[in-house]
Amino acid sequence: MLFRQLFDPETSTYTYLVADSVTQEALLVDPVLEQFQRDFQVLEQLGLTLKYCLETHIHADHITATGQFRKITGCQGIVPKNAQADCADRFIEDGEEITLGNIVIRAIATPGHTDSHMAYLVNGTHLLTGDALFIRGCGRTDFQSGDAGILFDSVTQRLFVLPDSTWVYPGHDYGGLTVSTIGEEKQFNPRFKGRDRQQFIEFMDSLDLPNPKKIRKAVPANERCGNVALIS
Repeated sequence: MLFRQLFDPETSTYTYLVADSVTQEALLVDPVLEQFQRDFQVLEQLGLTLKYCLETHIHADHITATGQFRKITGCQGIVPKNAQADCADRFIEDGEEITLGNIVIRAIATPGHTDSHMAYLVNGTHLLTGDALFIRGCGRTDFQSGDAGILFDSVTQRLFVLPDSTWVYPGHDYGGLTVSTIGEEKQFNPRFKGRDRQQFIEFMDSLDLPNPKKIRKAVPANERCGNVALIS
């Protein structure tokens, strides 16, 4: 398996490249429009054929590059079931699997940050958590139909039940961290450790965070698979 973690410094977003080394088939998870040329060059240099672009959710902080990749490569754009994105080629459901050669990517429904959110478990070892679980943190729940209680359930009942050795690769990191494990997050993540569901809700409700700078442009663009030209 070929696995790469790619970073957008403006929005602290991680994009993930997964490919089968034999078939050379690849997918990208959460590609960023401003990094399209960089990521396309990586695909070309490695001789990969892009089959899919997967979104963990409808993003509020960056515009997806899925539409651009679909236009150039003919790949499929895939979003979680119930996401507001009529432009998608396919909606993925909880437990559904995507295969690239011998690689299996399983979708795990993890709502809470938004009302339609997926984590992706790659070959049972690499967990791409999107904004549900960060390294020593988690995504916010104060817009896009977010719900702190549902996020607590998603993380504790759907992610923390995976083997402790499972690698955790988040959708963002704001402090330079790149990877963790389920065992580490259960032990050290301050948003979950020592908090029950109600305490977590109260903590999340007490956060007073500014809106992402690009939210007014990013959300409608991402509902159109990154096609900014369609925004009125």
